[in-house]
Formats: sequence, C-alpha cells, structure tokens
Amino acid sequence: MNELLMPAITLLFSVVMIGAAFVSILVKQVSIAMLAAGLVSLLASVLFLFFAAPDVAMTEAAIGSGLTTFLFFFVLGRVRGDQRD
Repeated sequence: MNELLMPAITLLFSVVMIGAAFVSILVKQVSIAMLAAGLVSLLASVLFLFFAAPDVAMTEAAIGSGLTTFLFFFVLGRVRGDQRD
C-alpha cells in the first residue's frame, strides 16, 4: 500500500473512533451509545486488518463488535421488558 495512504487511513479511522467514543459517552439515548461503542470496535477491527493482524481483526469483529453489541441490546430489551410488568 502507498506509504502516504496508510498513515492517512489510520489517522482517519482513529479520529472517527475517538468521535464515536465521545458520542458513546455523551449521548443520552442508551441504544445510540451502544451502537457508537460497536462502531469503535468495528473500526478497530478494520485497523487491525490494515496492520496485518487478521486473527486479531476477526476476533475483535466477532466478539467486540458483534457479540458484545448484540448482548447489550438483548439485555436492554430484557431490562425494559421487566420494567413494563
């Protein structure tokens, strides 16, 4: 890959990750905060691919982005369901 393109992509993804982390912290809606946290994990897995660590990228995508976000929404649905009863 081009020697100038790699640092630019890394910087862009890092800035977006930091922005998503701030959104996750500052937003009032829980579902948007969970999606922003999932976005941080997803972008981290893409960065791992850029740095030639496909095993770490697959683990981060599967567990960090996929499973954790799913579990957050599952538990949120269960908690909200219990509050309605």
